[in-house]
Amino acid sequence: MTNSYDKGRLNLPFVGISTFGKRPYVEDWSSIDADVAVMGAPFDFGTQFRAGARFGPRSVREASTLFSFGHAGAYDHEDDCTYLPQSVRIVDIGDADIIHTDTTRSHANIRKGVQAMLEAGALPVVIGGDHSVNIPCIEAFEGQGDIHIFQIDAHLDFVDERHGVTVGHGSPMRRAAEKSYVTGLTQVGIRNVSSTTREGYEAARAMGTDILSVRQARALGADGVVDRIPAGARVYVTLDIDGFCPSIAPGTGTPSHGGFLYYEVLEMLQAIANRHEVVGMDLVEVAPDYDPTQSTSILAAQILLNFLGFIFHARGAR
Repeated sequence: MTNSYDKGRLNLPFVGISTFGKRPYVEDWSSIDADVAVMGAPFDFGTQFRAGARFGPRSVREASTLFSFGHAGAYDHEDDCTYLPQSVRIVDIGDADIIHTDTTRSHANIRKGVQAMLEAGALPVVIGGDHSVNIPCIEAFEGQGDIHIFQIDAHLDFVDERHGVTVGHGSPMRRAAEKSYVTGLTQVGIRNVSSTTREGYEAARAMGTDILSVRQARALGADGVVDRIPAGARVYVTLDIDGFCPSIAPGTGTPSHGGFLYYEVLEMLQAIANRHEVVGMDLVEVAPDYDPTQSTSILAAQILLNFLGFIFHARGAR
């Protein structure tokens, strides 16, 4: 009788350690050798309402195992191509160390992780955490050339200062716009009662940002939205899960109804990958305790893996 292990392990999604997509874990950040490196940033001290995004990286990793079947990539019958073949090397480098109550040191550890990924030539993918983790992510791009930020979010996140706080989750896009190497921002999905005052919108536009609501983005369509990004821009994508409608993504600290549905976001990301060099991304604000169905985490994992597929397929086509 032949033992099934003679043919290797089946390694079903619920078996083993939950790295992102069940890809190899690299503990030593000085030895990253991959096309993509995924890091968790389980920091949520910047929240102003419901905390819990510190558990986002763990939850998204676990959800990502759903998509870990097979080793030959993912065939898409609509696009008639195979995304993420084995030749695209993805690793999980674990989490940045978080120092409780210490935003400065925690953000510094996140920045160090992104810098390590960039120095290794890997595309950095960061799973938050609240949206303040974007601040050290963008800081890590200093000296890496000009970048344009494409933000999908319900909130503008352009607060300059609130009672002395300048690095909360309502401020990352303001901090990004101040960087000399950030040449512009496209902010999509902004809607409803927001975290930013009228003055914030005026400041954002004065600093060169392009702001679109969900309804405006729908009227333009995915291609029309991406047409607004300057030609030739190197794009960093920051995706707040509350950019989606809470009917499909309730697991977040600041839900806002009227958000995007899955394919609306997917098609924008595919258009960006096809037209621009994508230099990095973060996905933030998944707070799994508010979604007992786990669908928010599954959505996050699915979006990340599809986007990575689009990016590397487009790179091959170029």
